[in-house]
Amino acid sequence: MTDKSFDAWNSMSDKALADHIGSFVRHHRMEMNKTQDELATAAGISRSTLSLLERGETVTVTTLLQVLRVLDQLQVLSAFEVRETLSPLALAKLQKEKRQRARGSSKKKANPEETDW
Repeated sequence: MTDKSFDAWNSMSDKALADHIGSFVRHHRMEMNKTQDELATAAGISRSTLSLLERGETVTVTTLLQVLRVLDQLQVLSAFEVRETLSPLALAKLQKEKRQRARGSSKKKANPEETDW
C-alpha cells in the first residue's frame, strides 16, 4: 500500500477514499489467503456486503470494524486517538504558577542573639 500525505487525503473525494479503504481490505484479505466467503463468514457479514466494501460502496462503520478485526488490522484506528493538548496560553499560565525558587525554613532560631559569625 502506498503512503499518502495529509494533503493527498484531504484532496480525495469521498468515493476515492472509500475505494482506497476497499483496496486496503482486499489487499489484506488476499495476504491472508482468504476468499471473500471465508472472510465474510468469520466477520459475521454476508459475502455481498464484503464485496460492497471492497468495491468502495457504502457500508456501515460496524461492518468495517468487524472486517478489520478479522484481518487483524484494528491498529489503523490509532489514527483516531484523541490526545489532549494545552493551548499556548494555558501552558504559559501553568509555567507562571510553577515555583521558581525554594524558600528556606521559616522557623526562627531559639536564641536570636546567637549568630553564625
